[in-house]
Amino acid sequence: MRVDERTALTIPATLQALRIISGVFAMAPLHMYGRTPEGRTRLDDHPAEILLAERPNAHQSPFALFELIMSDLLLAGNFYAYVSLNARGEPVALTRLRPGSVVVAEYFDRAEGQILFYDATLPDGSRERFAARNIWHIAGLSRDGLIGLNPVQYAREALGGALATSEHAHRFWSRGGKPSTVLTTEQKVSPEDKTRIRADWERLHAGLEGSATAVLDQDLKAEFLSHNFKDSQFLETRQFQVVDLARIWGVPPHLIFELSKATFSNIEQQSLEFVTYHLGPHFARVAGAATRQFGGNGTYFEHLTDALVRGDLKSRMEAYWLQRQMGMVNANDLLRRENQNNLPGEAGTEYWRPANMALAGQPVTPARNQGANNAQ
Repeated sequence: MRVDERTALTIPATLQALRIISGVFAMAPLHMYGRTPEGRTRLDDHPAEILLAERPNAHQSPFALFELIMSDLLLAGNFYAYVSLNARGEPVALTRLRPGSVVVAEYFDRAEGQILFYDATLPDGSRERFAARNIWHIAGLSRDGLIGLNPVQYAREALGGALATSEHAHRFWSRGGKPSTVLTTEQKVSPEDKTRIRADWERLHAGLEGSATAVLDQDLKAEFLSHNFKDSQFLETRQFQVVDLARIWGVPPHLIFELSKATFSNIEQQSLEFVTYHLGPHFARVAGAATRQFGGNGTYFEHLTDALVRGDLKSRMEAYWLQRQMGMVNANDLLRRENQNNLPGEAGTEYWRPANMALAGQPVTPARNQGANNAQ
């Protein structure tokens, strides 16, 4: 079977797996932060923040860009984009380059280490060598640290098996679900008669509409070569291939509708593991590549995954209440998490602290005495 990106996407399990992992990955926005003595602050006015969180180019939304990034990483192992810079050297647009149109060239300098250049063909057809600042390259799993491995090439046997099984089912049903037929006779049949008999039989009985009655001459007898799909475990084979494809693309089987081993109790746990173990490395890879390409001293990128790990309403409210009691957040922080407006004035900016807590090692002054002292 011919296995490439196009044929791999004709497998329903592969198409659904890529749709799930690319779409869910793109749901987590990427933001730029700067380190401060108090912790960190989001750099909403930085050109790179505007580029990746608001407007990557003239025709794509951030969701569409990151969905495309993940699709390229899964199907080709690498994502390349040409970075358009303004007169101040600030990034203003990203243009995706086809993975096959870019070649990585390396140069080693003893003082600076390994330096990369990119021989790339741009959408206008021009081809030249670019410095690393002009090409945003995100590499998937790699064996040399330069170019990511192509999952489709390395998994071609498993993908080819799924394609062959699907093709076999297609051919069987295209014959109307009829088994193969052998016409036998004790008489000698000339090659010309064999050709004519075969053509007549296929005209009457091949395809979905082949249900005519056959009248055989020359003592011909029809023998049907039956094929038992149950004995050959055809359905079990297709079911196993779905699980195998889930392994290739890194998604829990229940997300591509393989529910034979799923239960009510473990699906929720598998969904949490999907964010942590399956998407987590992709988040770290893309955020690290963005920091390397667009970040400076004291700045870094990070994905917001809060929306992906939100529990049910009751569990979420209980977690919010604990954080509020512990003084970790104020009312406005919690309202923003629920996409609601802040409270008016300073009512939502106050932090709580439990009255029965104080700093470790210090005596607790009773509230009554403290009030009396303050009055004096």
